[in-house]
Order: sequence, then C-alpha cells, then structure tokens
Amino acid sequence: MKFSRIGVRQAASVGLLLSLFAINACAGPADQTGAPVAADPGTQSAIFAGGCFWCMEPPFDKLAGVISTTSGYTGGTLPNPTYEQVSAGGTGHAESIKVVFDPAKVSYTQLLDVYWHNVDPFAIDQQFCDHGDQYRTAIFAQGPEQMRLAEASKQALEASGKFDKPIVTQIVPASTFYPAEGYHQDYYQKNPVRYKFYRYNCGRDARLEQIWGSSGH
Repeated sequence: MKFSRIGVRQAASVGLLLSLFAINACAGPADQTGAPVAADPGTQSAIFAGGCFWCMEPPFDKLAGVISTTSGYTGGTLPNPTYEQVSAGGTGHAESIKVVFDPAKVSYTQLLDVYWHNVDPFAIDQQFCDHGDQYRTAIFAQGPEQMRLAEASKQALEASGKFDKPIVTQIVPASTFYPAEGYHQDYYQKNPVRYKFYRYNCGRDARLEQIWGSSGH
C-alpha cells in the first residue's frame, strides 16, 4: 500500500523541505561507530526501528528519563542516505530512532518494553501501511549487554504463550546511525494534524490495540 508514501508522508516532506531547510533538530554528526553516544556524562543511547519514525518518537518522548529522540536511518550500507533514497528502498537502511536516556531514571529494559508495545513484531519487512525492508522492525544493540537484554526480552515474549505467530523482529549489532533531515525531527509536534491524519489512516493504533490491548502505544 502506497498511501503513506505518495500521500501524506511524501507530500508533507516535500512541502516542508524549503520552509524547514534551516532547521537542524539533530545536534551533532552521525554516529560513525555504532557505539553509544552520550549527550552528557552518564547518559546512554538505544536505537530501534519500528516503521515510520514519526510514530516512534512520541512513546519515548513521554517516558521519564528519556532526554531526546532523533529520527534517522541505520542498518544499511549507503553512506549519508537521504529520505528519498531510504523510502525508495534498496539501501538496506531502516527508518529508526535513537533514544538518549538517563539510566539512573529509566533502564534499557524499560525502553525495550515500550518498544515492543509500539510495533507489530510479526510483520516481515513492513509496519502497518508501510511496506519494504526500510520499515522492518529491528533492535540495534550497542554492545553485548544491550544485545543480551534485547534477546532476553524477545525470548520472554515468545515464551509468554500469548501469541500464535513467530516474532520476526531483528536483533542485530548497531552500525552507523545517520540522523534524518531536520524537517522529520519532532514531526508529530510540528505538524500535529498531518501526523494524526497519517497515523490514523495507516491503521497503526488499531493494529497495536489488536496485538497489545490497552497496554499498547
């Protein structure tokens, strides 16, 4: 289904590009190593892919202990990808978010719980109305501890007996994270009407409710 690409998402992106060109909501350069990038001493970061990155920022932004969220691209081989390149497919990158957080206030395990409840972990190379491997679900672990915790969280869901389908979400080592263009950052705050229109028509909340019940999103 191409509703989100040709319709609301691409139209909104192109229309906002000129007016928001000077806005750079992603402070600092891309992380070139895949290692945690701390905004301040004592902070950590987590990287998740869950389909439309516009929709993945809000659940983390409202979580106590989260310092910032940044939409971007990771998991592929093309250096410095653009939104147009990633959304067209073929780059290997997934729309993702980087979450910077204070581990004294919120744990990585808690972030994983929020992540799972905001994705459809049974969908292969798609999320809701967006199709293609650029919309796959993935946890990009930064180091062995995050890898261990991510795998444990997935195994716990699989062992819960609540689901009759396999969880296909990837858990892979983090690689270079490229912040997306400025107009994508905090899109749900900058353009709430367009954002809500896209989210509703993509069927995201209806599907999350079906999977997770009232505990989702």
